[in-house]
Amino acid sequence: MFQDSPIYDRLIAECGDVPTQVRREAERVSRELELVMRPYQSPGYDRPQAPGQGWQRTAMLPAPRQP
Repeated sequence: MFQDSPIYDRLIAECGDVPTQVRREAERVSRELELVMRPYQSPGYDRPQAPGQGWQRTAMLPAPRQP
């Protein structure tokens, strides 16, 4: 990517190859996320709902006042 770039080479020497490290970490996290999410992707799997996330009654507006 940066074959003949002395500035980039010096940055790598001083700080390490940060883009490569970030790419590897992102790939690792992506693999872990895929493993964790696999049960949710299978057909017929009902995801557990957190309390308050299902059916909820909505408030009704008050009826107009009668004179």
